[in-house]
Amino acid sequence: MTRLSDLGESEVLRRLLAHRRSGAHEEVGPGDDAAVTKITGRLVSTADMLVENEDFTRDWLDWSRLGTKAAAQNLADVCAMGARPHGLLASLAVPDDTDVTDLEALFAGIVAEAERAGRALGAQVPIIGGDLSSSGLIVTAITALGTVAPGEAVTRAGARPGDEIWLAGTLGRSAAGLDLLFAGAGSDPELPDDLAGLIGTQLAPQPDYAAIAHRPAASAMIDVSDGLSTDLGRIAEASGVRADIDRAALEDLIAALRPAARYVLDARGGETADAGIDELALHWVLDGGEDHGFVASAPVSQGDPVGWRRIGEMQDGSGVSLDGAPVPTSGFSHFGK
Repeated sequence: MTRLSDLGESEVLRRLLAHRRSGAHEEVGPGDDAAVTKITGRLVSTADMLVENEDFTRDWLDWSRLGTKAAAQNLADVCAMGARPHGLLASLAVPDDTDVTDLEALFAGIVAEAERAGRALGAQVPIIGGDLSSSGLIVTAITALGTVAPGEAVTRAGARPGDEIWLAGTLGRSAAGLDLLFAGAGSDPELPDDLAGLIGTQLAPQPDYAAIAHRPAASAMIDVSDGLSTDLGRIAEASGVRADIDRAALEDLIAALRPAARYVLDARGGETADAGIDELALHWVLDGGEDHGFVASAPVSQGDPVGWRRIGEMQDGSGVSLDGAPVPTSGFSHFGK
């Protein structure tokens, strides 16, 4: 084991930067006071953090997948604005007794996810800078940059009554994976592959970046990071409409989570009747975050965009409903609100 404190900051940075590739639009990369890149259009910027004991725990820590998750949650936000990713700034803080290979795995996970997004969208997404610090807790702070043509950014505020609601990617898998981890499934040697896959989504979500290239002519769009009920509610509030979800359109997502719901309820010693299983699976789909699926509204007659499914309609009114019945926005929120 080689600790960071054995190497010093300069050598650690050298090892980390060996994992990155430069981009064609990069004029000055890491190593100077700031990066310089060429952009075309408007700059789109977002930032997000993962903090130990708030967003993850060392009990389930996989350094590479932590890097994947840190990059994915930021890249998804850029894509949800209709932008092409341009680059990432990666600031990392870890204890100084961390093994350098663990930190390298974290950084390599960030690089790999940025490259996956770039391949899907025909873009180069280099790590163009960041910071490294010592801390008692592990913290990742990623800033993602993207570009969009003038007037083409997609916000939350453009939905109109009559628009269809479209989903790309999945819902509920990450939330189910988290509850499986709390139920001890991560140490179950006989855990079925489909349930292990749900845990994998929690630890390293895989946004469907390719679907963004085929998105409908969206009037509004959002990355589902805090749950469908919450994030679709944000579009509804910003746009002054009601978002009505068609439960039947979610049925295959719900069905895929029923085995996990049975496992979790068995572990809790609670009700395992079909009604209880369905209730938990539906809860994950409606309220579970961190799959980083994309939800968009678009005028009718968009055809069937590749990688997207119709899950509802925007109507007059406010809030979110499921087959016409109001749904509380009960997804994830920091500070308990």
